[in-house]
Parts: sequence; structure tokens; C-alpha cells
Amino acid sequence: MDAAFIQFLFAGLTEGARYALVALGFMLVYNASGALNFSQGESVMLGGMTTAVLMQAGIPLLPAMAAAIAVTLAVALLLQKLFSRTLERSGLLEVIIMTVAFGMVVRGVVHVFWGTQTRSVPAFSGNDPLMIGGATILPQVLWVIGITVVILLILGWFFRYSRAGRGFVAASLDPETAQLMGINVRGVLMLAFAFAAALGAVGGIVTAPITYTYYDVGVMVGLKAVIAAIIGGMGSPLGAVLGGLLIGLGESMTAGYLSSAYKDAVPFLMITLLFLVKPNGLLGKAPIERV
Repeated sequence: MDAAFIQFLFAGLTEGARYALVALGFMLVYNASGALNFSQGESVMLGGMTTAVLMQAGIPLLPAMAAAIAVTLAVALLLQKLFSRTLERSGLLEVIIMTVAFGMVVRGVVHVFWGTQTRSVPAFSGNDPLMIGGATILPQVLWVIGITVVILLILGWFFRYSRAGRGFVAASLDPETAQLMGINVRGVLMLAFAFAAALGAVGGIVTAPITYTYYDVGVMVGLKAVIAAIIGGMGSPLGAVLGGLLIGLGESMTAGYLSSAYKDAVPFLMITLLFLVKPNGLLGKAPIERV
């Protein structure tokens, strides 16, 4: 196998893993509420930036990561309160506007306190490259892929076998019936925001040693992640992961074999072509209407 192809493959999987984690966050909130949280990308920024700032202050990696996830969770739970109130009193359009505005506020606060400079997190196991099939791969790439796989396995187990996970699935399928059965639907939405924030924060932390982080890194990541969720089929966890990996691989191969100038156009081209042949996404199902 060509060494350049292997290099582009691992680069695409690394970026695709980050998109997949954020796309899963979009999917969880959408399944729990029927609305999209367009500030989801800020969890990536908060995770990476908080970890980088704390480590520059002398805090070790693991405590800095834990604190960064805690900060991201606190911000997400504040958003969840606003989200729920807006959804109850207004509608989906107002929710979208509110989440966009919330993301702008978060970026503004980070901008004021931490500036605009690009920051990084030290690699988890050094920067000495590995040789795989003739390609030079950073060890952090394997950390990104490995942690993403572990997270997906844990989520799969949680939603399939745990009581809380099955309650989440039931509430996302039919909230009214789930509430009659004693499931706390409001708690399900809070759980969705917590999971989404944690997923984004972890994605931002593990990729920060490679892609670096800055105050508005979440804008483009969030946009591409929501496209990934739509490509996979909005509401499908496996589809969100598949969409994220496809976008990451598409961007990497385009940058490697054509030009990096075209990389950011790949997600928009992919979703445009998909809508022509499969409007509900790769793994999405057509809505059923009762007559």
C-alpha cells in the first residue's frame, strides 16, 4: 500500500474521529428534544482550550483534562436550562437562534480571558513518530482513534444494556409514552446535553496535540459535524460516526491528492450530492405519516 495513502488515511481518521464525536453530540440532543444545539462545537474548543491553559499553569495532564470536561459540562448544563425554557415557551426556530447566540457568547468570553493565540496540549506519549507501512504516524493519532473506539463501545453498551440508557432510547422514540411509564423526560434531555458536552470536550482534548486549539475552532468543527450527522441520517448514532469519518477521510484525501484549498468544500459537496440520491441520509429512515 502506498505510504502517502496510509499517511492521508490516518490523518482523515484522526479528523473524522473528532467530527464523529461532535456529531454524536448533535444526534443525542436531537433525539432527546427534536431540536439542534448549534453551539455544540464550542465543547470542542472549551475542552482543548481549558486543558491547554491549565497545563501552561503547571497542572498535570489528567487533572487538567478532568477540569476541562467539568467546565464544559457546567457550560452545557447552563445551556440546557436555557434550551428547555426556550423550547417550552417558543419554538424550534427560537431554540436555534438561542444556541447560535450562546455559542457566540462563549467564544466572546474565551476571547476576552484567554486571547486569540493558538494553543496546544502536549502529546500523551511523546512526539517520536511511528513507521506504519512506510508512512510516518504520530503516536497521538493512535490515541485519538483508540479513545474514540473505546467511547463508542461504552456508549453502545450504555444505551443497549443500562437502565438509564434504555430509558433514554424510549424517551427519544416516544416522549409522551415514556413519561407515562415513569421516565423522567427532562432528565433525559439533561443527560443528552451532558453526554454531548463530554464527547465534544474529549474530542477537543485528544486532538489538540495535533490540530491545536483556539477560541473559535469550534465554529467550523461544529458546522462540519452537523453535516456529518445529517449525512449519516439524523438520529442514527452509527450514521453520525460514519458521516464524521467520511468527511474526515474526504477532506484528507482531497488535501493530499488535490489541494488543501478545496478541503473545506468537501462536506458541502458531499451533503449536496447525498441529498440528490438519499435525502434522509445514509442510515436515516423516511418519516412515517399516519393517515
